[in-house]
Amino acid sequence: MILTHRDGDLLTITLNRPDKANALTADMMKSLITAVSGATDVKAIILTGAGKVFCAGADLDAAKAGLATSPLWEELSGAIAKLPCLTIAALNGTLAGGGFGMVLACDLRIAVPGANFFYPVMKLGYLPQPSDPWRMRALIGPSRSKQILMAGLKINAQMAHDFGLIDAVDPDPVALAKNWAADALSARPDHVAAIKSLIENK
Repeated sequence: MILTHRDGDLLTITLNRPDKANALTADMMKSLITAVSGATDVKAIILTGAGKVFCAGADLDAAKAGLATSPLWEELSGAIAKLPCLTIAALNGTLAGGGFGMVLACDLRIAVPGANFFYPVMKLGYLPQPSDPWRMRALIGPSRSKQILMAGLKINAQMAHDFGLIDAVDPDPVALAKNWAADALSARPDHVAAIKSLIENK
């Protein structure tokens, strides 16, 4: 349910459970962690999904069985965040709940015009992944983060762009992501890593 495709120094990772809105199971998350952790020699990664929804968060049955509070969520977002390469989330549709973690951990985010964004942890009685609130705050500020995480605000793609949650709205986010990755793909890996490190002040 996780597909990987490598084209030179570009790795594309696709959530491939469209019949279940790409809701994540523990096995899917482990596969994502393996794919990301093994991508030590690529210059760019594009994370996308199959179907009309990027990710509905945790699979409901798995969430009830304990996945909602699993350390796998933080392990996945942490693995993405520490990559030295350029990481781009190309959102083919709506992003909800626990799916936010891996997207917030990416360097750049693009979404289709019809995408919606919501993270209903207050309503569902769960805490967000530990790193999600501060990553979200870094992008959109404390007040808007509280609107999403505490007031249950659901926003569309244009509002997400206006907030700064995503960097572009485009009908073909994967194509745009490849365009954005072009300079990194033509650069030396250490140069990509150095610029990313300077921006992140590491």
